[in-house]
Amino acid sequence: MIIDSKELDDGATLRADICIVGGGAVGIAMALALAGKGRDVLLVEAGGTVREDAIQKAYRGTVVDPALHSPLIDYRERRLGGTTTIWGGRCMPLDPIDFTRRAWIPASGWPIDADTLAPYYPAANRLCEAGAFDYRADSALRAGARAMIGGFAGTAYTTDRLERFSCPTDFGTRYRERLAAARDVRVVLKAAVQAIGLDPAGQRVATLTLRDPAGRTFTVTAGDVVLGAGGLETTRLLLASRDVHPHGIGNHHDVLGRYYMSHLAGTIGTVHFADPDRVWHGYDVAEDGTYCRRRLALGEDAQRDHRIGNFVARLHHPRIADPGHRTGVLSALFLGRMLVPRLYRQRLAGSGGNGLRDTVEHAINVARQPSAVARFAWQALVDRRLAERKFPSIVVVPRSGRYSLDFHAEQEPQHASRVYLGTERDAWGMPRLVADWRYSAGDVTTVKTALALLAEDLARGGCGRFDYDPDEVEREMTRYGAYPGHHIGLVRMGDDPRHSMVDPDCRIHGIANLYIAGAAVFPTSSQANPTLTAVALALRLADRLLAKPCREAGAVT
Repeated sequence: MIIDSKELDDGATLRADICIVGGGAVGIAMALALAGKGRDVLLVEAGGTVREDAIQKAYRGTVVDPALHSPLIDYRERRLGGTTTIWGGRCMPLDPIDFTRRAWIPASGWPIDADTLAPYYPAANRLCEAGAFDYRADSALRAGARAMIGGFAGTAYTTDRLERFSCPTDFGTRYRERLAAARDVRVVLKAAVQAIGLDPAGQRVATLTLRDPAGRTFTVTAGDVVLGAGGLETTRLLLASRDVHPHGIGNHHDVLGRYYMSHLAGTIGTVHFADPDRVWHGYDVAEDGTYCRRRLALGEDAQRDHRIGNFVARLHHPRIADPGHRTGVLSALFLGRMLVPRLYRQRLAGSGGNGLRDTVEHAINVARQPSAVARFAWQALVDRRLAERKFPSIVVVPRSGRYSLDFHAEQEPQHASRVYLGTERDAWGMPRLVADWRYSAGDVTTVKTALALLAEDLARGGCGRFDYDPDEVEREMTRYGAYPGHHIGLVRMGDDPRHSMVDPDCRIHGIANLYIAGAAVFPTSSQANPTLTAVALALRLADRLLAKPCREAGAVT
């Protein structure tokens, strides 16, 4: 059942066995996993089924350093489906090393290991519609698939790891009918949590107070409560609920909102190949029809030997703004840059190409290759706009034979990187957030060392050369600041309440019935985009809740 909050009476009480807050990927995944299992499930979502600016404005906040973090309203969606309504669909699991305690990564180590989460990844892959849970090129791709770099024989890196791509699947659209048809799942839209009320002892959630856009309020009582509203919003709800715990729910040791991580990403240097014809940086299609792409993945032994974080890289077309690439498609993209999404437009800013001479050279590139530009425009329309499973991104083979390197690196957790409550309030009366995201010297070392190792691997095999300026690494890895949409570590998982917020089952320390779902519980960030692992953790949490005795059932009263 899916209902709009306007259908409820003002002051209504909703009772359930399990209440899930947030209708994004993790909330919907949990609701589907719990459906038909003998539990009365209530899923509350602050938005509706489409984006509404008045509701979206609740996500506004303050960023301490705008050069390092996008506005808090960006890359988050307050509606059914959450950020999956705008995501790119990139999926890959964490690596076994990511779960381990690494002496060179401060505050690292998960209280669970890779084997604990492994049983939940295949189902997460299916929900994300990313195909089979197979991330090895030799087994996932069709026979005869081209190697990424012919003759590459690196000692630090491998080219056999894949990233898979969802359609990308909008969870709100894809699973709306299943949610509506589930007899034991109720979804209430446009009902934002305004307060989490604990019992007088501060050991259980007694009530949730909801508010709709018209200012009417409702009460939820549930046996178990799961916050799955995204890393930033989940943190805000916990920090703002101070009636019993004065510093925020469970925040006895100043951990809540700390250890804020994203990923370190950038594009750098030029890769020259001895034989460009033996290079393949495009997408492959797996047997199940899923788009896949190979990556240069830094091995676990290299991470240990050099005491750095996880790191992956992809071959990328040259900087679009430089007409020296002599590629008509890239020049057309630059000349039409105001038509591309803001994130990609931002990557063109400040990278040259704005003078009259460069503009003329871009125009000449386009004029010399009109058929290639037309083919690209047709593919963009058919495969990226109209197809149900969309072509993931721009792939252009540069005429110059030179590539740049696109990288994605793990960020160290650090106590000083944080979000906290500001003095401003939104239309629902909730304090707005302030984000103070920071990176560390160890993050710079990870990227610098990983790039140097890649240069050595390319040279060692004689297949190519990677030229870059080591003095430019820090500037390049912070050019766009925190990778947008990845809000990791704010409600971190661990065994020790002095240094973590939730236990291995994602339950808030000291609160018997309050759980957190999402990337906010990750103790470390890995190199991987977080959605797939967040969904896998949500499915594991659903199993944990089903193993508990049923405490309470009911309906709207």
